[in-house]
Amino acid sequence: MAGHSKWANIQHRKGRQDKARAKVFSKLSKEITIASKMGGPDPDMNPRLRLAVANAKGQSMPKDNIERAIKKGQGGDVEEYFEIRYEGFGPGGVGLIVESSTDNKNRAASDVRAAFSKNGGNMGETGSVSFMFDQVGEIRFPLSIGDEEAVLEAAIEAGADDVAHEEGGEDEEGEHVIYCARDALAEVSEALQARFGEAKSANIIWKPQNLIEVDGDKAATLMKLMEALEDLDDVANVYANFDISDAEMDKLAS
Repeated sequence: MAGHSKWANIQHRKGRQDKARAKVFSKLSKEITIASKMGGPDPDMNPRLRLAVANAKGQSMPKDNIERAIKKGQGGDVEEYFEIRYEGFGPGGVGLIVESSTDNKNRAASDVRAAFSKNGGNMGETGSVSFMFDQVGEIRFPLSIGDEEAVLEAAIEAGADDVAHEEGGEDEEGEHVIYCARDALAEVSEALQARFGEAKSANIIWKPQNLIEVDGDKAATLMKLMEALEDLDDVANVYANFDISDAEMDKLAS
C-alpha cells in the first residue's frame, strides 16, 4: 500500500520517528486495555487481545507495559470506549478513512472535523469513501525473514491472497506485506509466524482499490492532514488512497 509506506518514510526522514514511536506505544496500550476490558485478560480466550499483544510485541513494546495495559482493562475505573469510523476527502480528492476509539464521541468528532477543515480536507458521510477500499487482513514481516520467492510461496500455502514488498527508509528495514481475506487473518498469521517467527504486525486494514497521484502543494497539505489526524489521541488508524512519487517524497522530507 503505497500510501502507508510513503507516509512512514516521510515521517522517518523528517526525524519524527521518536515521537511517532511514543505515539505507537500509546495507541497499542490503549488497544490492549480496550480488548482486555471487552473480552477478559486471557489472550488465549480473547482473540482481540491476542492480536493486540502480538502487535505490541512486534513493535518491541516492553513486557511490563503490556501487562500494565491488560491489568488496566480489568480495573473498575476504565471508561467505556466507542469505536467510530469517519470518512472524508483530502487535497487532490484523496479519500481518507479514520478509525477512532474514544470515551467521548463529541470530542472525537469535533477534533477529526477540525483536522480536516484546517488542512485542506472535508468530512464526508459514512460510506462516501469506504466503497473505494476493501477490508482485508494485513501481516507485516521484516525483509530479513527470507527472499521474495520464499515468502510468496509460504504465504500462498498459508492461504494468503497477495504479497507486496516495501523498501524501508534510511535506517529502517523494509517489510514483506502479506494480504489475506479479513476472516482468514488469524489462521494465515499463525501459519506464517510458525514458519518465520513473530510478525511486526497483523491487523484488519482498509486497503485502497486504486491510488490517486498527488504532488506539489497538494502533497504537502495532505501530509499535514495525515499528521494532524494521527496526532489525535482518539484516533487509532488512518488509511488513505494516495500515491506520491519518490522525488516528491524527498522534497517533502527535506
